[in-house]
Amino acid sequence: MNPRPAVRSLLAIAGASTALPILVACGGGSSDTDESSAASTSSEALSHVHGLGVDPADGRVYVATHNGLYTVAKGQKPKLVGDRKDDFMGFTVTGENTFIASGHGAPGSDRPANVGLIETKDAGRTWTTRSLSGEADFHSLDSAKGTVYGYEGGRVRVSSDLKNWDDRATLEALDLAVSPTGDKLLATTAEGVVTSTDGGRTFRKGAGNVQAFVSWPAEKSLFGIDTSGKLSSSADGGKTWKELTTVPGGQPQALTAINADRVLAATMTGVYESRDGGKTFSELAPLTS
Repeated sequence: MNPRPAVRSLLAIAGASTALPILVACGGGSSDTDESSAASTSSEALSHVHGLGVDPADGRVYVATHNGLYTVAKGQKPKLVGDRKDDFMGFTVTGENTFIASGHGAPGSDRPANVGLIETKDAGRTWTTRSLSGEADFHSLDSAKGTVYGYEGGRVRVSSDLKNWDDRATLEALDLAVSPTGDKLLATTAEGVVTSTDGGRTFRKGAGNVQAFVSWPAEKSLFGIDTSGKLSSSADGGKTWKELTTVPGGQPQALTAINADRVLAATMTGVYESRDGGKTFSELAPLTS
C-alpha cells in the first residue's frame, strides 16, 4: 500500500525515509454495520493505530486500530471492545459513551469495504450506520458544538446530523482539528497548518511548522506533533508554536489532547500519555511492528 500524496509530501519535508503505517490508506472487507456483542475480555497486541480518545463517562482510553477498537490502561494488556475487528480509520469521541468512526469492514465480515459514518452510544460495544455506507471512508473526524468535520476523498465534509453532508474545500491534508468554539478549522498539509474561518469552505495559505497531527482541546491549548514525533503547543491557534518534547517512538500514528494537561499520542512503538501538558510521557501500551 502507498501513502497518500499529502503524506508523501509531509514525509519528504521531514526527511523521513519510510512511510507512517497509519497514514496508509488501508483496504477492507465488506459488511452491514449494526452488530451486537458484549465487550470482549480477550487481550491482544496493538498495531497500526488510527485514532485515540477518552470516554468522559469514565476516563477510559480507547485506541482505534487497523484490527478493531481497544481499551488500554497502564500496567494492563489491551482489550478488544466488542468483537468487531474492522479497520477503524477515522475515530473521535463526541460524548459520554458516544463515539463516531469510519473505515473498512473486516475481511470475512458482511460489512462493506467503506463503512461510511458509524456511531456507538455504548462505548464501542455496538455500532449503527448513520450515513454513507458503502461510499465513504473518513480518515479524520473531529467535532465541536454539535457539528462533525471529516476529511474524506480529498475534501472536507461537514454534517450537523450525521446523515446529511455538505462538501466543502478540496485539499491534500492529513488531519483536521476544529476549535473548541467551532469557529476555526485546521488542516495539516505539506505547506504547514492551514486555517479556515468559514467552516472548511476556504483555507488560508499554510503557515508555521509542518505538523502531522493536531488536536485542539481548549482555546489556548492547541497541540501538534510533527513527522518525527516532536510535540509542540500553540496558544494562538497555530500561528506560533512552542516545542515541548519528543514523544518516545519517533514517527507518530495519532494524537489526541483531552484537555490542556492530558495528551495521548501513538507512535511506532506504543501508545503514550502525558498528564503535564505534554512535557513528559509514560507508556500505556506497546505496539508491535
